[in-house]
This record gives sequence, C-alpha cells and structure tokens, in this order.
Amino acid sequence: MPMELPLDDEEASTDVDLRTQIMRFIATGVLSAVFDFGLTYLLQYGVGWAPAWAKACGFILGTTIAYLINRRWTFRAEPSTARFIAVVVLYAVTFGVNVGVYQWLSHLWEETALYSAIAFVIAQGIATVINFVVQRAVIFRIR
Repeated sequence: MPMELPLDDEEASTDVDLRTQIMRFIATGVLSAVFDFGLTYLLQYGVGWAPAWAKACGFILGTTIAYLINRRWTFRAEPSTARFIAVVVLYAVTFGVNVGVYQWLSHLWEETALYSAIAFVIAQGIATVINFVVQRAVIFRIR
C-alpha cells in the first residue's frame, strides 16, 4: 500500500466539493512543482544532464509528492490498490506527455535557463490539467 501522510484526523471521503478540490490541487501542485523544477534545474544546469533525463527525475519527485498529498488531502480518498494502480498508469501517461513536451521544446528553442523555464511551465501545465481531470473523474471515484 502507498505511504500515508498524517495531514488531518478526519475520516477520508471523496465528498469534497469541486472548488475545494481545485484549490487544494493547485496548492499541492505548486509545492510539487517547486521540487520538480528545483531538481530538474539542478540536474540540467548544475550537473549537466540532458534535459529529458533531468526533467524525468524532477517529474518523478514532483508527482510522488503530489500523489501522497492529493490522495489524502485534496480528494480525501481511502487507500486502495486499484486506485494506486490507476494513479501509476495515469502518471506513466503524463510522464510521457510532460517529459516529451519539455524535450520537444528544449530542442525547438535555444537551450537557455529562460527557455527551459518556459518549457517547464508549458509541459507542467498540460500534465496538470490531464492529472486533475482524470483523478477527479476516474481515479478518486474508484471504490
């Protein structure tokens, strides 16, 4: 089973209104993106890794943090093996989208810190929308 975070003592429930879910998802996403962006930049510009490898590692860190917080706090969902497997599949898809868009834009544009930041925001934005829609509509409705 996935690791649990003790964010509150209330019983988990999928009965969280859309506005609250969106606000929590955004807050969680910002925190996760800080870790993703930080590791991506560290590996790409500090260590000299290729953009795709740096972004891949940043994505893995960021999405792990996001899943742990979103499952418990944003969607208030009970732990579930089916849900965990669905999240792994979703993250595999968004991993491909996120890293692919970042890599594509990194090759399309001059590789500078500014263009890398813009590529990061675009790739992250696309993956975030996909994640929220699928998690809300499918994954955190799995019983």
